[in-house]
Parts: sequence; structure tokens; C-alpha cells
Amino acid sequence: MPLKENCPPRQPEKKNKNSSNDAFELWLKRGLHQLFDDVANEPVPEELLRLIKNDRERKK
Repeated sequence: MPLKENCPPRQPEKKNKNSSNDAFELWLKRGLHQLFDDVANEPVPEELLRLIKNDRERKK
């Protein structure tokens, strides 16, 4: 039996309305977007798509 079935569902974390926390979250979100948006928007290489397709077909 997988461990996941034995655990109760996770409760959502309570939001802390601390303004310094909010400022940090905003700074982090903007910084990560600035660094990684270009990479995340690149197309997936055809070779990788082919490998994924072949793996899915093999598992059927």
C-alpha cells in the first residue's frame, strides 16, 4: 500500500499577512520571472517530444 494512502490530506498553509513577508514574496516572484520566463517560453525540442512519445507508446 503506497504511503500516500496512509497520510491525511495536507491542509493549505495559512497566509501570514506580514507586510515584510508580502514584500519578499513579490520581490522573489518578480526576480524568478525575470530570470526564467524566457527559458520557460522556449519551445520543447523535437527530440525530447519524440522521446516522450516513444516512452508513452512503449508503456501501453
